[in-house]
Formats: sequence, structure tokens, C-alpha cells
Amino acid sequence: MKRDDTLDRPEGPDALAGLARQLIDEFSAVGGRLSSYSDLDEVLTDLSHACLRLVPHAEHASASRRARDGFVTVGATSDVPPRVDRIQYELGHGPCVDAILTDNLFNAADLRTDPRWPEFGRRAAEDGILSMLSFRLFFEDTGAADLMAALNLYATKPEAFDEVDETMLGLVATHGALAISAAQQRRRADGVTAALQSNRDIGAALGVLMTRLLVTREQAFDLMRIASQRTNRKLRDIAEEVLETGTLALLDKPRRPERTPD
Repeated sequence: MKRDDTLDRPEGPDALAGLARQLIDEFSAVGGRLSSYSDLDEVLTDLSHACLRLVPHAEHASASRRARDGFVTVGATSDVPPRVDRIQYELGHGPCVDAILTDNLFNAADLRTDPRWPEFGRRAAEDGILSMLSFRLFFEDTGAADLMAALNLYATKPEAFDEVDETMLGLVATHGALAISAAQQRRRADGVTAALQSNRDIGAALGVLMTRLLVTREQAFDLMRIASQRTNRKLRDIAEEVLETGTLALLDKPRRPERTPD
């Protein structure tokens, strides 16, 4: 039975154009949300739910990503993907693990008889999953090269996923990878801009101290570093204070407590 929230597959001569329009609308909405995310797992979660809407025969969806000590499942649309994925992580192979490691699409038509993963297939079938479709996200951006993740789809019927499902999953994965790369580029650009502004402020503050205290640039920098360490504040914050006040509040003598008469 077809889910109510899946993408309708139009019929007739305008089928391709209608499908294209639906895809554009969906990707536009997803792209707008992705631009506001700062965490990779949030992006992968949104992509997993997009897969469930867009891929006709998907019953469950999730994303797997490489972690320091193996793999983790994020964005699961039900409790089924984590259970099935846990088997793959334990064995070290399976559709989603192999998709990440070999950068391929894997369509497991019947896990009960698939010779590639006999043990995983047997255990997944015991959990009710007979078909899987996994596709790795490919990042062209070198800054995202260390990210390794795949989108995974699950079905309780054998031979559930056809070429249309494969194409749709590939489109979501490609769109998601591009969005993640673009977000990383924006964050790097923002970081460079902030660093340049911070360096300009520090340079200007050094000039203020050199003029006011008649010290060298190195001495002025040492004074700012001492103030940073003494107050446990960042150097750029010290620089902003110098620019605002025209001086450096450094090593103020603490007030001695007044003695009370005996």
C-alpha cells in the first residue's frame, strides 16, 4: 500500500515534466532547510526523511556515517534501521557499510539469498527486512573529503527497489552532498572573515598602545598577552577593549581590606 506522504509518480505524456517539477519543489525546500543547519547529523536526518518522501518503495530510511570507532546511524525514520544497521556494524559489512567503504550503490534485492552478505542477510531477514538500497554521498569539496556517509533505504518485500528508486536515491544523495559542501565552504569563509577582522583589531590595538605607552610593537603585544592570561579572556576581546577605551586595564592593584579596630 502506498504511503500518503510519498512523491506521486505522474502518468501520461507529461509524466517526466511533472516528476521534475515535484523534484525541484522538494529539493528547493530541502536546500532551504539545509542552509540553516550547522551540524552534519541534522543534515543527514533531513535527507533521510526526504528519502522516505521521494523514493516510492522505501518503508524506512536512515543515514550511516563513519565515526571514530566505526559507524553510527543517524536520522532513522523508525526503530528498524538502527537494529538492522547494528548487525552490519558488528559484522563489518553489509549494504550501507560497503557503500561507504567502496563508494558504490548497493541494491540488495533479497537478503535471504544474497551471496554478498549471507550472515547479515539472514539476521536482517529475521528482523523482517528483505530489501535494502544504499548510496554513498560523494563530496567534491576537498574540505569535506574526510566525511564518509551513506543514505539507506529498507523494505519488507523482496526486490522492492527498481531503477526509479535508485535514481531518486542518487538524486537525494547528490543534492545533499552538494548542500553539505556548500555549507562547509560558507563556514570556512565566515571563519576567514572573522579571523581577518580579529587580526585588524589586534593590529589597531597594538598601534594605540605603542602611541600611548611609548613602547615597541613587541612590548605592546606582550602587554596584551599578559592581560589576556590574567583575565582569562581572548586576545581579540582585549584588543576590542583597547580600541574602545584607548588604554589597557592591566594588573590593577587589588584593594587591601581595611583593618578593623581591635
